[in-house]
Amino acid sequence: MPPKLIQAPSPNHDSREGQAVDILLLHYTGMPNGEMALSRLRDPAAKVSAHYVVEEDGRVFHLVPEDRRAWHAGVSSWLGASNINQRSIGIEIVNPGHEFGYRAFPAAQMQAVLELSLGIIARHRIPAARVIGHSDVAPLRKEDPGELFDWQGLAAAGVGVWPSPKPVQWSDDAFFAALQRYGYDISDRAAATRAFCRHFRQARLSDVPDAELAAILNGLLGR
Repeated sequence: MPPKLIQAPSPNHDSREGQAVDILLLHYTGMPNGEMALSRLRDPAAKVSAHYVVEEDGRVFHLVPEDRRAWHAGVSSWLGASNINQRSIGIEIVNPGHEFGYRAFPAAQMQAVLELSLGIIARHRIPAARVIGHSDVAPLRKEDPGELFDWQGLAAAGVGVWPSPKPVQWSDDAFFAALQRYGYDISDRAAATRAFCRHFRQARLSDVPDAELAAILNGLLGR
């Protein structure tokens, strides 16, 4: 059942210029509370926005129409494409983030994210592997939604992917070639590895690849 939307329009959007939506991009707000985040995302001077904001209690605010480009990804790329705002729907999920006291995402909030995401994916036919986080597309700059976000639970309910690891012979060069093939910008190998961990091996973050990460990546590529 789709969540009830609270209309909170933001002026911060522009044209997609004919680009179809093929990415669902998830963020955390990274501010002390949801009220401050919502205010910033609606402030013309801030020049940032998202299509939706999901509060910790499960309320969903609608800021930007889906057929318009919101300003949430910043400098970013996926599979070599850098126009991420143009091709994505952005959901900001209220959480203080690593700077202000990062914490787990409440069940009511995750349920609202799930229901909202299912509708977006269906409307735009977004492939499961293109439901990604801000740190996936901007590993040098961003950490969100982070290692406490329940990617595995969302994938089990039909939003995104979760790997079944498949052991593989690997080397650093082979790992990063495969990571780039999956979608990551590998210009900074340490940042790309840590971003991959934040999404797919949240219990142990690392700046360098290992056999377990290679098996996880191999499982994703073999889906």
